Amino acid sequence: MSDAIAGVLYVVATPIGNLEDLSPRAARLLGEVDLVAAEDTRHTARLLRHLGIAPPMLSLHEHNEAARVAQLDARLAAGERVALVSDAGTPLISDPGFVLVRELRQRGRRVVPVPGPCALVTALSAAGLPTDRFVFQGFLPAKGGARRGRLEALAEREETLVFYESPHRIRDTLADIAGSLGERRVVLARELTKTYETFLDGSAETLMGRLAEDPDQARGEFVVMVAGAPPREAGEASAVEADTLLIALLTEGVGVKQAAAVTTRLLGGAKKAWYARAQALKDGRED
Repeated sequence: MSDAIAGVLYVVATPIGNLEDLSPRAARLLGEVDLVAAEDTRHTARLLRHLGIAPPMLSLHEHNEAARVAQLDARLAAGERVALVSDAGTPLISDPGFVLVRELRQRGRRVVPVPGPCALVTALSAAGLPTDRFVFQGFLPAKGGARRGRLEALAEREETLVFYESPHRIRDTLADIAGSLGERRVVLARELTKTYETFLDGSAETLMGRLAEDPDQARGEFVVMVAGAPPREAGEASAVEADTLLIALLTEGVGVKQAAAVTTRLLGGAKKAWYARAQALKDGRED
């Protein structure tokens, strides 16, 4: 089917570093569309100049995206073709565009993906960590308490964990990974597809040492990948799951002995251990 169809929003992936990664289809469409909606028009202008084209541009970023929906919907309704691009990589992946795509699809407009570079997929493909299942969390919270809370909530996930991180927070993030996730294998990918592309591999503490020894390794944007938790044995429950069940039973007035028996039946493990834990929880609640 030809791409020359009126009234289309093309979601166009652009290079994350190496300009040769722009697909021929993406390059052609950027030269054919009526408008390019760009996260930063100054940044995108450099790419367009490299291609030798100068289509009209409109800014679309996190602060004005909702306000742009009606304007772009009207242009599509008039039969125009619009390309949505972010500063680098695939739009919507930790970049603006979700609100626009959601609203246009709800209005019956045609949205066409033009695939290409994506930092998280690029990093995973060369990291040597399991890729059959992974959890992408985008950027972790900037504040330390919230960041540690997010990591602790992910501590028992068995999939590879993937985050984006900025250079000025990478050391703090590694410290929190060490504190929340322990000695797991971590792979840092930085400056992907660029001249100084680097993959650093080791525990979070080891990588903190590498960054301290060579401050240049803390420059650039990062993809942080962490090995998932080891699989649990069948019937083995996490401490959080067990405590949740025991507290619920105790709150409903179930005795410590009965609560231990129910927990053993549902989650497995030693009844004596669950009895001791239930008693500790009960004593703590009554202090």
